[in-house]
Amino acid sequence: MFPMILIIVIVILVALVGIMYVWTSNTMSRLEHMIDQAIDNTFSESSFNEKKLSKLEAKMYRYLSAGSTSLRQVNQEKDRIKTFIADISHQTKTPIANILLYAQLLKEAPELDEGTRQIVSQIETQTEKMNFLIASLVKTSRLENGIIAVAPKQNRVGELLRQLDQAYASGAEKKGVIFQVDLTSDPVAVFDLKWTLEALSNIVDNAIKYTAPGGLITVSTREYELFVCVDITDTGIGMTEEETAKIFTRFYRSPRVYEEKGVGIGLYLAREIVSKEGGYIKVSSELSKGSVFSVFLPKQLRVTEGSP
Repeated sequence: MFPMILIIVIVILVALVGIMYVWTSNTMSRLEHMIDQAIDNTFSESSFNEKKLSKLEAKMYRYLSAGSTSLRQVNQEKDRIKTFIADISHQTKTPIANILLYAQLLKEAPELDEGTRQIVSQIETQTEKMNFLIASLVKTSRLENGIIAVAPKQNRVGELLRQLDQAYASGAEKKGVIFQVDLTSDPVAVFDLKWTLEALSNIVDNAIKYTAPGGLITVSTREYELFVCVDITDTGIGMTEEETAKIFTRFYRSPRVYEEKGVGIGLYLAREIVSKEGGYIKVSSELSKGSVFSVFLPKQLRVTEGSP
């Protein structure tokens, strides 16, 4: 009698283990399916009926539903930002152009006295500064919100430096600054040629602006295993260690350069561009002796989530 009862108990236990295994497998399969849909951004509340789910599945369902709702809200907010940026760009273009035109017409009027002419010149200067600021803000916002995306691919760094040389050689010469670009090396790196040129241009523009006549600016490259480094070295005013920690923040300008043109957004934009390409920027500087901006561009294309 006892062996028969033992056999029955064992059979029941085996059956229970089998049922638990099947239930667990089905539950894990459904949970995995939920998570896969969330990763692929295809999860929807209508995909699952909470009445049929276990307690664990129900909690996962509510969590993913909340995440899906949040994602939709983020995308809606991003669309509103895109529209807002486009409106700013469109609505300010004509008024600013008109103010500049009227200021130029006033300056040409022969009956203006010298004091009035200076006021008109100030209006023109401040309007140009506002135009530059709005354009920079719009460009930065578009980059940050994905309206404009960098498209890094394998490019010759030599071509990047050649375009940089063509853009700034004459301006440096007019100021009396020696501008030397080393084109003897032509390594390959992964970057967006147009946007990286803008990033380096912002750095070179500052170097020329803050280097006195007779100073020297050099642009050269170094190769590492994972990166190609573009060094922009100047003999300008330099910075303190405290300032080097702030220069990449938006709108930061050293108290020593308030009189110079600029709004303090160029280096912030440069870092954003290089960072989106998978690179980074380092700075070393000494007050009154100059600075070195080292731009590291990756040699391999960065693989992002969702890439094959």
